[in-house]
Amino acid sequence: MCSQKNMPHSIMSLTPLQRKTLLQHILVNDQYHFLYCYVPKVACSNWKRVLKVLNGDLESVDVNIKMDHRSDLQFLSSFKPEHIDYRLKHYFKFMFVREPMERLLSAYRNKFGEIESYQKKYGVEIVRRYRQTHAKDAPVKGDDVTFAEFVRYLLDTDAERMNEHWMPVYNLCQPCAVSYDFIGSYEHLERDSEFVLQRIGAPPHVRFPERQTWYKPVTTETLNYYLCTLPQKLLRELLPKYILDFSLFAYHLPNTTTEHCQH
Repeated sequence: MCSQKNMPHSIMSLTPLQRKTLLQHILVNDQYHFLYCYVPKVACSNWKRVLKVLNGDLESVDVNIKMDHRSDLQFLSSFKPEHIDYRLKHYFKFMFVREPMERLLSAYRNKFGEIESYQKKYGVEIVRRYRQTHAKDAPVKGDDVTFAEFVRYLLDTDAERMNEHWMPVYNLCQPCAVSYDFIGSYEHLERDSEFVLQRIGAPPHVRFPERQTWYKPVTTETLNYYLCTLPQKLLRELLPKYILDFSLFAYHLPNTTTEHCQH
């Protein structure tokens, strides 16, 4: 995919906005010489825990604290250009990916079902804009956004300006501009995380955290339910927004034929 001539081949061939997004998503560890491009909804909180343990800022991955996604973490965007280039050239670079629609659904259920700040910031606007039955002056809490309304909102949003939780992985991590040494998957999270920890030479007491007990996975059945009940015209329009995530990371496009959905 990356050998196609319209693809970027270095971070210098990215636009300033693309480069800014990328550098704000690459975490740096100078002691173990690695760069990790974090993708929200692909175990990034657990990887950030691992980084904090490696930095000595957290005693263990099991410490029961709410994850602060900014403090005690070093982002590539904070370095000077020559220091960025050096690290991109010499450090072990990795990222993790997930089936694109599953990641999207996970973000939708988490942010609109549980997080009040997202309901206020995005939900209210989405309901006002996309709910036909909404009376103009009726109060809106934004806590009941439907999946179809969310998809309509995504169709009207430029991928490069999306919130990071639903921005395509391609735009977050630019896997053609950066030659990653390893791309792990959410589907093989334990195995792939174990490989990365060995590869960077992490001490034996540092391991990847277990999934939290409260964690609600997106099952195949749940994903099928949401995709099959979505108006198919919307799905057909949505897939092109994430097509690079499907093709670069070898995920199959969802099957929503009538036959499959009835089953």
